[in-house]
Amino acid sequence: MTARPVLLTVDDDPDVLRAIERDLRRQYGERYRVLRAESGAAALSVLEQLKRRGDPVALLLVDQRMPEMTGVELLERTMTIVPTAKRVLLTAYADTDAAIKAINAARIQYYLTKPWDPPEQNLYPYLNDVLEDWQANYRPPFEGIRVLGNRWAPRSHEIRDFLGRNLIPFQWHDLDSSAEARDLLATLGSEGKTLTPPVVVFPDGTALPDPDLIALAERIGLKTRAEKPFYDLVVAGGGPAGLAAAVYGASEGLKTLLVEREAPGGQAGTSSNIENYLGFPAGLTGADLARRAVMQARKFGAEILTPQDVRRVRSDGSYRVLTLSDGSEVSTRVLLVATGVSYRKLDVPGSEGLTGAGLYYGASLTEAMSCRDEDVFIVGGGNSAGQAAVFFAQYARRVTMLVRDGNLAACMSQYLVDQIKAIGNIEVMTRTQVVAVGGDGHLERITIACDANEQTVPATSMFVFIGAAPRTEWISDAVLCDEFGFILTGPDLPRVDGKLRKWPLDRDPFLLETCVPGIFCAGDVRHQSVKRVASAVGEGSIAVQFTHRYLAEA
Repeated sequence: MTARPVLLTVDDDPDVLRAIERDLRRQYGERYRVLRAESGAAALSVLEQLKRRGDPVALLLVDQRMPEMTGVELLERTMTIVPTAKRVLLTAYADTDAAIKAINAARIQYYLTKPWDPPEQNLYPYLNDVLEDWQANYRPPFEGIRVLGNRWAPRSHEIRDFLGRNLIPFQWHDLDSSAEARDLLATLGSEGKTLTPPVVVFPDGTALPDPDLIALAERIGLKTRAEKPFYDLVVAGGGPAGLAAAVYGASEGLKTLLVEREAPGGQAGTSSNIENYLGFPAGLTGADLARRAVMQARKFGAEILTPQDVRRVRSDGSYRVLTLSDGSEVSTRVLLVATGVSYRKLDVPGSEGLTGAGLYYGASLTEAMSCRDEDVFIVGGGNSAGQAAVFFAQYARRVTMLVRDGNLAACMSQYLVDQIKAIGNIEVMTRTQVVAVGGDGHLERITIACDANEQTVPATSMFVFIGAAPRTEWISDAVLCDEFGFILTGPDLPRVDGKLRKWPLDRDPFLLETCVPGIFCAGDVRHQSVKRVASAVGEGSIAVQFTHRYLAEA
């Protein structure tokens, strides 16, 4: 519910203050919040608190004759705090000359003389006029979380990306380009100290300066700690495979825990539009798919921890003991590894210091508005790169795709190839690679090579979608992986003289089972898996069926 706009009256005389407050409440109390302050200093304090919370102020009704700070002086000081509020001065007859001179200096809309009885004749008509004028230009404020930071600061990007991918509405305020954001930041400090950005401001006016993601997650209501010490099934990774396993596992009575390092949805969760997923002819965003799956999983009783990560796994009898990123431990009878893949980093000169400052890996959709009317570069030729190009073309002046292959069709679905050809502000450069990047504090230029020709072009935003690095470093000592780090399962496990390496049981491993009984693998992190959302969902659900078979014999 939107907060009612505020009418603030200020007077050092308690009797006058009570009288004006009474008359304001009687006429305007249903539509506005009427507040009062007994001095200029108290009024400034109230206004700064209202600004921190984002509460709108419609009217300041201030007495001229106050000690320490006159009404005109107070109204002048409020111009930077609540610039859109209407200002009315209460004066004695002898002060009218001062009021007239202050009309321009303090943007005073009216001055009214005391006494104002009867208010129906001497007060309300004038206030009705200024409030109608204020309402004509009023836009209800954003009442959610606000993030104050610098566009090119990696930590600002990290926080915005985390909130966006976890579907937490927020409003971004760029300290580099917004004087209003800088003014708001100045009001948040205590004892003259300015908070270190990025700063997350909550609807109640409290703020977290430069928060770590665990602290931020707990504040916005995400679950970061497991409720139980033991589970039937722990799913490491919250992409489509992990979410499907959580839904099917919990719906079939398994005590299920899903642990996700960033946000549910994985790489698929960053897709701007998935158009070839069965049952959605108009397509759906990756975020919407993740939201629906999370709701399903929680409906059936699955726990979801974000942001958490499994760092180590060890065996303790029939249980697998997992150490999470915060040092806590949980035990499970079955572990499903569905940690997916991450995009490979650009290994070119200048790239290391620019990540999160113009150089991004994956579809960082929260950057779209910042890229309005700018040139954007997309590196890669797969479906994820194509979806990002189509999305950013809605905001950017021009989107340039840098593709290593000779044509898009080599790695991209035909429907995306057709869309890209039809969008006028997307340019595709084939047989092209990035060979260097540079910039002072943020990305400013890239060097690209096409065949034997190199050129350096201006660039402020580049999104990289190349390669796939499996997230298996935490478990590669326990299970067998291929030469690229993808986990081997079932019939892909190697044999020596007809016997499976490291396999301790008489039976063969199940289809998605690793060389360790009770540890399964699904989705993109699995050796030779099909890199499609529907395939990952299918593997996640199948893994639950093998979980039941494993538990039945254990």
